[in-house]
Amino acid sequence: MARARKTITLDEKMEKAQDAVEKTKARYDAAVQELRALLEKKDAQRKQELLKAVENSPRSFDEIMAFLKAEE
Repeated sequence: MARARKTITLDEKMEKAQDAVEKTKARYDAAVQELRALLEKKDAQRKQELLKAVENSPRSFDEIMAFLKAEE
């Protein structure tokens, strides 16, 4: 005995595809938000590292600023 196939209408297929798009976008948005948070954290760590390097440097603030502003 053969099973009867359920006919899926075009509207049902479109609704299913829309749901998939919304779920994928939600995962994408969450991943982007996590990436931004990680990049901000890395940037803060790098700034802290730079500040410590300046504090421990034998050079004066003016010497460091002159070096950073110097054209190559």
